Amino acid sequence: MKFKKFILFILLVLTSGILFACSDKDTSSSGDSGEKVDAVELELYSWRPEDREAYEKFIEAFEAENPGIKINFQPFESTEYNTILTNSLVSGSGPDIIQLRPYSGTKSIADNGYLTQLNDVPGVMDIEDSFLEAAKGSDGQVYGVPTTLNAGVIFYNKDIFEKYGLAAPETWDELLEVSEELKNNGITPIAQAGRAAYLLSMLHGVVSPSAYGGNDYVDEILAGSTDLTDPRMMETLDRLEEIEQYLPKDFIALDDNDAQALFYAGEAAMYINGDYRLGTFEKNAPEMNIGVVPGLKGEGQNEPYVMNWVDGSFGVVEKSEHKEEALKFIEFMATKEFGQLFSDELNRLSAINGVEPKHELVKQITKASEANTTPYLLLVYFGEGSPTTKTVFEDSLQGMFLGEITKEQVLEDAQKNAERAAEEK
Repeated sequence: MKFKKFILFILLVLTSGILFACSDKDTSSSGDSGEKVDAVELELYSWRPEDREAYEKFIEAFEAENPGIKINFQPFESTEYNTILTNSLVSGSGPDIIQLRPYSGTKSIADNGYLTQLNDVPGVMDIEDSFLEAAKGSDGQVYGVPTTLNAGVIFYNKDIFEKYGLAAPETWDELLEVSEELKNNGITPIAQAGRAAYLLSMLHGVVSPSAYGGNDYVDEILAGSTDLTDPRMMETLDRLEEIEQYLPKDFIALDDNDAQALFYAGEAAMYINGDYRLGTFEKNAPEMNIGVVPGLKGEGQNEPYVMNWVDGSFGVVEKSEHKEEALKFIEFMATKEFGQLFSDELNRLSAINGVEPKHELVKQITKASEANTTPYLLLVYFGEGSPTTKTVFEDSLQGMFLGEITKEQVLEDAQKNAERAAEEK
């Protein structure tokens, strides 16, 4: 009898263990009946490893409302992302949801049939149409939900400006004046790097709209009544030549991390780049007293030109085996709830209507953008072709600063490439 009881006890222990193991499965969730059901797991690709912590919070909020879906966030280094994504899409073994490069980046993937059209997803078409332009294919359909609107800005060290009695510059002439004063006091006015050529087109994009007249010139470009060799564009290169004396010595060889270090250390008073650098600064130099100039005013203007562009969007891979669940996540990303989380966690400008940023500098940039925005001309309208006109332009800027080519040649090369790219469409 004792032996039979012992055998019964062993069977009960083993059975309990099996039941416990089944109930502890990671990819299961409770349905309405209380029974455990397997959850669908989606792969989400991104080029922003630095945003992992924030996206884990976004995903947690989504999964709380959708217990049958799990999101696996897989970010890759930005420089490696395009190759990894292309290989996965071509092989057919790719993820379910992907972060899309804006404008021509989205168009090339959509035109090759790799993306699902999102026009019918609730909330997507409520996003401002100018933002959706960054996520459309050549057929005019929307293939991505934009998450953030970037702005090219001038960051400045408020403590240094206060020390020398300087006001934040609002115009080009004022930028030169404060730069001269800073230089006379042994401070590098602007921490600028040039080893990566895109940093030069960013610098150009921030200081140029007040020279060429913002959207008036852009509209003429789009209408075909002028081109990149316009005298107004030449004036923008005159500005770059003029400001070179206020950049670090041999800045063309300088890495952006080195430029940021000059700014952190108080050796440089200003730094020009996208507003997304705010999060980097607050992480690496939390005690730094940072101010921001959203853009420069043109002659007789009350509001500065703020250079904006959509940074990226998220789309659903056409061959995803879980397209229905992936579209639910896209629907979530189009909500004000997600937009507010995005802005609060990352201190970025959300592309979703009705989002109110809580960070004071983000509020300032948002307000200025709403008052007078102008596109990042080279990225938004000259991002097609191989090489792109943007790439040709910024590479030529390196040559200009090194004294290898003239300003005239910079513009001629860019215009020739733009014409070639247009013919290849």
